[in-house]
Amino acid sequence: MDAGMNLHRRDFLKTAGALAPAILGAAHEKRPNVLFIIADEWRPQSTGYNGDANVRTPVLDRLARESVSFDNAISGCSVCCPARASIMTGQYPLTNGVFINDVELKPNAPTLAESFAKAGYRTGYIGKWHLYGSPDGKYGRRLAYIPPEKRLGFDYWKACECSHDYNHSLYYEGNDPTPRYWPGYDAFAQADDAIRFIGDRSHTDNPFFLFLSLGPPHFPYETAPEKYRAMYETTPITFRPNVPADKRADAEKILRGYYAHMAALDDCFDRLLKALEQQKIADDTIVVFTSDHGDMMLSQGLTTKLYPWDESVRIPFLLRYPARFGRKGRRVTAPLNMPDMMPTLLSLAGIAVPNGVQGQDFSRAFSHGAAAGADERDAAALISLPVPITEARRYGFAEYRGLRTVRYTYVRSIEGPWLLYDNREDPYQMHNLCNKSEAKSIQAALDKQLDSRLRAVNDDFLPAREYVARAGVGHYREVNVPVGHTKSPWGDWESTLIA
Repeated sequence: MDAGMNLHRRDFLKTAGALAPAILGAAHEKRPNVLFIIADEWRPQSTGYNGDANVRTPVLDRLARESVSFDNAISGCSVCCPARASIMTGQYPLTNGVFINDVELKPNAPTLAESFAKAGYRTGYIGKWHLYGSPDGKYGRRLAYIPPEKRLGFDYWKACECSHDYNHSLYYEGNDPTPRYWPGYDAFAQADDAIRFIGDRSHTDNPFFLFLSLGPPHFPYETAPEKYRAMYETTPITFRPNVPADKRADAEKILRGYYAHMAALDDCFDRLLKALEQQKIADDTIVVFTSDHGDMMLSQGLTTKLYPWDESVRIPFLLRYPARFGRKGRRVTAPLNMPDMMPTLLSLAGIAVPNGVQGQDFSRAFSHGAAAGADERDAAALISLPVPITEARRYGFAEYRGLRTVRYTYVRSIEGPWLLYDNREDPYQMHNLCNKSEAKSIQAALDKQLDSRLRAVNDDFLPAREYVARAGVGHYREVNVPVGHTKSPWGDWESTLIA
């Protein structure tokens, strides 16, 4: 299967340049530009349009009022590299090979940018990449120059593999291997560069696909510009009910920095959206705002991502396309997963989805409110952690697979059934129904549905050590973190990792 997919990708790339003008000219309507904005670790719970009274992001809230919001969008493997690899390939982590951080993505089928380029788009990438990998297992290539053949179809290039030093942020421009540094706070400089890209390409014959990858609000939380930190220095913080009382002092400190970064990014969004209006291309531009995953922020007593709870796996996903859908915002409940982004965007742009994509095309959901061909009652996003790394190991969590439906979250660890939440009745996921008599029939149905989904994506749910051995990543630092143990603050679950 992999050999065939790789052959298809080579044939695709060989003909892309020659076919692009003809394909573009054959389009029956003007193809939209695409501005894809991704922030790192921004959970949807921390947005004004979803009711967080702490956050101050009026521009993002206004964008939400003009967009289609997928309120149950999911980061199916809530880890940075696996999430980004799924966006770029439309595939699940065990298919594209990136199921832990710092494994290089080596596509076995046409990528998102290659597909847009083939259709005549001018492609650009600005910001954090995190798909080149570090084969040494010790983050050795995080600041390395990324050669053109590893950029997966992006032409314009101002990027760095991975840096969260937002005030001294390295990047490489084009094919020049000389390190450069963004002036000041990198998100501001990156937004400026994106605005120049938009201006230079707004009125050419070819539409553009620009991917703007912002590092904040990912930690370190205390590094936003002083103006934004001052906004939260003394402001009282309202906590989610599932932050345990004994963790709230720690949560308050990190949330102040988290929200400060968000306020800074909101100013970036303001300038970006104004640039589209000034160039008179806003109506013909698809604007996407999303994140690679969320962050627990001490909900359930946990830090960072990696876990199956909503603060980790849910992501914002806003899409505005005025020429086609107007500017009256609406909400869609059907769960959209990371692999679904590629086929959905390609379809909205009138581009054929290449072979090898596993995600579902949700383009009809923008008009009809549900996934094309799917009964919302059965719609489910697959969530997984094939190999526990870093904080998951420190907290003692085993490998897991699960489903996030509109109403339920069901998770099975390698040890067996583990978590079941009714997210309508228990939105903060504080009452685990797994193996309870009152939820027996629901659990059985979800367990059967999970088995079906795993078969559909060829996931055998093997022990983590099998995937580590196959990929040859046993030397990676992140898979060798000492194992700990954690119990639920509510007394209804335990972590289950066996060293």
